[in-house]
Amino acid sequence: MPDHDSEGRLVTAEFDSFFLLCAYVPNSGDGLRRLSYRTTQWDLSLSEYMKELEKSKPVILTGDLNCAHEEIDIYNPAGNRRSAGFTDEERRSFATNFLSRGFADTFRRQHPDVVGYTYWGFRHGGRKTNKGWRLDYFLVSESIADKVHDSYILPDVAGSDHCPIGLILKL
Repeated sequence: MPDHDSEGRLVTAEFDSFFLLCAYVPNSGDGLRRLSYRTTQWDLSLSEYMKELEKSKPVILTGDLNCAHEEIDIYNPAGNRRSAGFTDEERRSFATNFLSRGFADTFRRQHPDVVGYTYWGFRHGGRKTNKGWRLDYFLVSESIADKVHDSYILPDVAGSDHCPIGLILKL
């Protein structure tokens, strides 16, 4: 993604049977000052890059995608409608650029009704009260979605305002 590499937000590793992309997607920021960039440029460029890589082998994207895609992915959806990471524009962009283009949300596919968060703000003790957001994902090419054995969250592992996530594939 040459037009977006000045911030060092994407690492791509090539393995024998897939590409692994680790991303830190731009946050739309205070006052949503980067919302347009995020939804009209970054997400589109990333999904186009993923589709180009996918021509030769499946793609796995992981990282902080800075979007709670569904209401189940955030503690207080009604109170966060215009918060960075949960705007209608970001959620629509996530669906359009990733899910509708053939990439599966592994956690939600494995656990459609499970409330699981990966981020809790340090302010207001969000982790203690489990007032969180699911911002961290594994998205995989549909061609290997049936190879996902498990996709999970490790909410009890501290050390950051985010927690680790995991993916087990049977390739």
